Amino acid sequence: MTKFYSFQGTVTMITDLIGQNGEADGCKKLITVENGTGAIVNFIISPTTYFVDHVNVSIGDSVTGYYDGNAPTLLIYPPQYQALVMVKDNPNQNIKVDYFNSQLESSDGQLRLNLSPYTQIVLQNGQPFTRDPSNRDLIVFYGPSTKSIPAQTIPYRIIVLCLG
Repeated sequence: MTKFYSFQGTVTMITDLIGQNGEADGCKKLITVENGTGAIVNFIISPTTYFVDHVNVSIGDSVTGYYDGNAPTLLIYPPQYQALVMVKDNPNQNIKVDYFNSQLESSDGQLRLNLSPYTQIVLQNGQPFTRDPSNRDLIVFYGPSTKSIPAQTIPYRIIVLCLG
């Protein structure tokens, strides 16, 4: 189970990540994100980082980066995290990246999923996922939700993350 943490802001810089040998091989990027209060985070983007809907991210885009809050982190400023999932923000969609338990409730207790026959459940590569999505790390796309706690919603798409 991954403990997802997130940071949302505007992309201010994208550079090649320099490796230990002092060279950039082009396989890893460093994306700098700044939120509205001046906080800055550097996300390490590797070939395994999942970009929702496979979008390209550019300077000026509003994004949310998700990382493993239990992973070891260097004590540097600005903080630098290995991005697991990157989302290019869209005001017309709600997305939740989290572990969902056997009741399909998020680990923070804020969202419960009620699946419908129309809920599309796929893997990161777009192929259908034919098993039960409970007790897994999920990317959930949803619309309206109840005002209860946990909020309840019928997701229109779920991407099952098979991390690690």
